[in-house]
Amino acid sequence: MPHAKPQSCAKDSRAQLKGSLLFDVVKALIPKFRNTIMYYIPPFTLTSKAVNLIAEISAKIERYAIRMEQPDALMLRKANRIKTIHSSLAIEGNTLTEGEVADILDGKSVVAPIKQIQEVKNAIRTYELYQSLNPFDVKDMLKAHGVMMEALVDNPGSFRRTGVGVFSEKGLVHMAPPAERVPYLMDELFQWLNKSEDHLLIRSCVFHYEFEFIHPFMDGNGRMGRLWQSLILGRLHPLFEHLPVENMVYSNQQAYYDAITQSSNVGQSGPFIEFMLGELLNTLNKNQIADAALEIKQASEESILDKEFRVKFGNEFGQKLSANEKQLLILLNANPSLTVQEISVRTSMTQRGVEKLMKRLKDAGIIERQGSRKSGFWKVVSN
Repeated sequence: MPHAKPQSCAKDSRAQLKGSLLFDVVKALIPKFRNTIMYYIPPFTLTSKAVNLIAEISAKIERYAIRMEQPDALMLRKANRIKTIHSSLAIEGNTLTEGEVADILDGKSVVAPIKQIQEVKNAIRTYELYQSLNPFDVKDMLKAHGVMMEALVDNPGSFRRTGVGVFSEKGLVHMAPPAERVPYLMDELFQWLNKSEDHLLIRSCVFHYEFEFIHPFMDGNGRMGRLWQSLILGRLHPLFEHLPVENMVYSNQQAYYDAITQSSNVGQSGPFIEFMLGELLNTLNKNQIADAALEIKQASEESILDKEFRVKFGNEFGQKLSANEKQLLILLNANPSLTVQEISVRTSMTQRGVEKLMKRLKDAGIIERQGSRKSGFWKVVSN
């Protein structure tokens, strides 16, 4: 698997250009012609296949969005978040399993190398920031990197100060631009991201490739590049926060690196765009098939849940409650002192999701809190 190592010499032709005297002259002239030149445009071409993929993805998005609004969506989102974190870190060499990632997410102890546990905890905290991060702001990228790489690298949340190269078993794969150019190159890239009128599917792929080409950080570039593409796509549709694209890339790592290499060889990101669009479509298709099977399983499970609920609370109560709400009431009825975290572990819902459900049930007068916050308990009001 390719990885980054510090280097002092630049072999990549594009990196050499960005370190040349001509580059300094152009940099000095750009402010004078900002009104006419406006912004740097990364080189890329779109094939007919890429255009067709964009159309297919756009059609699939709305269908999958409806799926994410179903009653069990909270469980599905948590499962996808676990897949995303596990896959992104596994690509970078983390050996923890999906089950161990889930245990860490639920606050359980896991026996594993400290660094790998730290990587998972950092990724969890970073993805919890998803909705508050602005993908068009470089400051938010630095903030996210600071969380993602806390206690793992020196100066997390800062651009690299030395040269780096990407290596594979065969040797140097890519020589990144000189460190002193990184802030300017990232500023250029974010200007283009903000001002370009290209479809967000295209912009997300181009940004991902250009980000990996610049390699702005000493470490964490892979996981940050994939996160940032997800954030950009989140502005196209919220479902991309919960779509485990990382899982597909993890399953096709060599093709992922080959697409990056092919784009570097031709001097534009067209091959990478086509690859990533294909992965997005594959992810949507795969999740639709998995969801169809899950719906059949859940239909059976819900009938069992409804039967248990009727035994405990009668036929009339709960007719308008969702499956998650019924499951929550059954748990609280059996153990009124359960905490939000304990309910989250038992139901596979996120803690935030549990809190929302409990507030809705409390506001509806279905449950009420007895006693203090620390030593009290929940009472189910069934009539």
